[in-house]
Amino acid sequence: MKLLGIATATLTAAAIGLAAPAHADVDTDFANTLHTFGIYGQRDYNAWIAKLACKRLRNGVDTTAQASATFVGNQLDRKLSDQHAWQFLGLGIATYCPDQQHVLQSAVDQQN
Repeated sequence: MKLLGIATATLTAAAIGLAAPAHADVDTDFANTLHTFGIYGQRDYNAWIAKLACKRLRNGVDTTAQASATFVGNQLDRKLSDQHAWQFLGLGIATYCPDQQHVLQSAVDQQN
């Protein structure tokens, strides 16, 4: 799958995450949005993976969106696609670390 298509889907996921109404439980909202992408799993685990992905980006462990999506994909159910990993990452960044949005934008810019 081409990175541009995946990155575009990721930015779409991020936009959906940002457009969601605010609730008291961000982790539940995150899980509910993941379900719309066909990504299931324990709510707390999925939130932990997203928060860990943010920490890895902030600390420079993952320096690109591709590296971060690979990390996320390795944590998810093996039946899920690369697109799911990118959707998870996009939503995770939008939800837990919007200051890292530039990482996703860089992936799109590299394809243009």
